[in-house]
Amino acid sequence: MNLNSLNFFKNLRTGNRQYAVIGLGRFGRAVCMTLHNLGYEVLGIDTNERQVDQAIADEIAAHALQLDSTQPAALQEAGIFEFDTVIVAIGNYVQESIITTLNLKEGGVPHVVAKASSEVHGKLLQRVGADHVVFPEHEMGCELARSLTRPGILDRFELDPDHSIVEVVVPKEFDGKSILELDLRSRYGVNVLAVCHNDRFEINPTPNVRLVKGAILIVVGSNQGINQLPV
Repeated sequence: MNLNSLNFFKNLRTGNRQYAVIGLGRFGRAVCMTLHNLGYEVLGIDTNERQVDQAIADEIAAHALQLDSTQPAALQEAGIFEFDTVIVAIGNYVQESIITTLNLKEGGVPHVVAKASSEVHGKLLQRVGADHVVFPEHEMGCELARSLTRPGILDRFELDPDHSIVEVVVPKEFDGKSILELDLRSRYGVNVLAVCHNDRFEINPTPNVRLVKGAILIVVGSNQGINQLPV
């Protein structure tokens, strides 16, 4: 699972250096691997010994433990309640996911991010205290639909439901024209953050920069305006 296009990491506290991830399925492994590669210390947890051994062998986490997260005593003994942020990635096992989230909050974990497999599951997680609930399958589905209908948009980071930062391929309609000539702010409600051509980025380009078809344009603005770009 590719987490690059998900909003998942917006829900994590950037001041943290340590995270615990409970559930080492596809989503949990992807979270562990991404955090580990970003330089954070990650503890992976699963009830399945094979999953734990595989996480250690693949070096996707600094440490990995086999334990039953529905048992508060096991979490306490492993020191999980001392973590500032814990990710509950047991999305396909609703009862275990809810009990684990409840245990973490009752154990004093300040920030719990939980994966939900359905809207009802998400509501239940919120009821027992989850600070953030994520729906990765839903987000990936939305991202797939966007990529199929708007292939010129290479990547998107949603700032909120109405605004995004996107990476787009410069279309032929923009070829040879300057940012000033295109007047993107007035026409589409977007601002240019950077232009990339031949693997070289120009950050905060001047209005006189001329765009080349096939280059990369990074803009920020309303989703409504972004969706009107000729890409």
